[in-house]
Amino acid sequence: MYTDPKNKKYFKTGGARENKEDTRPASRASEVRPRRDTRGPSQENKEDTRPASRASHVRPRREALAPSREEDRSGREPVSDQGVEKERIPSDDRIEGRNPVLEALRAGRTINKLWVVKPEGGRIDPTMARIVALARDKGVYYTEVPRITLDQMSETHNHQGVIANTASHDYMEIEEIIRLAEEKGETPFLLMLDELKDAYNLGSILRIADAAGVHGVIIPKHRSIGLDSMVAKASAGAIEYVPVARVTNLSQTIISLKEQGFWVAGTDAEGTVPYDKADYKGPLLIVIGSEGEGMAKNIREKCDFLLSIPMSGQVNSLNAAVAAGIVVFTAKRLRS
Repeated sequence: MYTDPKNKKYFKTGGARENKEDTRPASRASEVRPRRDTRGPSQENKEDTRPASRASHVRPRREALAPSREEDRSGREPVSDQGVEKERIPSDDRIEGRNPVLEALRAGRTINKLWVVKPEGGRIDPTMARIVALARDKGVYYTEVPRITLDQMSETHNHQGVIANTASHDYMEIEEIIRLAEEKGETPFLLMLDELKDAYNLGSILRIADAAGVHGVIIPKHRSIGLDSMVAKASAGAIEYVPVARVTNLSQTIISLKEQGFWVAGTDAEGTVPYDKADYKGPLLIVIGSEGEGMAKNIREKCDFLLSIPMSGQVNSLNAAVAAGIVVFTAKRLRS
């Protein structure tokens, strides 16, 4: 993510979208005060011959709703005035119901995220307890949400208190990615995405990585978009050719790669090295920040050097995919 140091405003793809759901009960229509008859004195005692069914056509009085929040780039959107967010999951990446989710966990299926209903009255259902325990053992990120959230997410209307978001593609270990690069006789070239949340950005970066000969992409397990069907579609097939690794801790991963001889270049608005003047030779890791916040401070501090893209426009910012394309293809040219 890039921006002019003097202009701290970031550019976000897409605009805010309001999604105010009317949660008022249907019976509210019966509470609407009938429209006053203004036909004159001679009509005051005249019987109303309109059918009773017309009452159902009376528009309820508009009620004040809570202000909408800008849609989260992870695919979350506000759905009620209770501050509960609805997760949008593609249909082919969704598993609903206790037994299907439990069996998916037992079978070792890759699950990006798990939503489970909050226990009511302090009592935990035994099956739900097994699902949560198994998720913890396998390192699957899960979150407890109110039942209303699951009701709004569900397509089967039979979620039984649990919904899982599965991966559309298998992940690979970083060591395997490096080994495959070395078997080709090539110097490893990796990308790391710091909490990217937009499916289009991740899909576009996978296309860029494929075209530029990047050997693999690293993403965090938490607070990041995973390999779902929306990412697969945005990648235009590149997801099948670019290995992606998921790690628990980006900071520790950077330290480990540096110990293996990697140089780490970060993209930052306050970078001091012009992107077209940097030395990209040797094993290389380029870090791309998130859409809104850029790189986290602890990630920035572990980079060997920070890259900048000089800009002269009024907006002075680029989204993650565009910035990645500029830096990655420049690195490809200078490495060769």
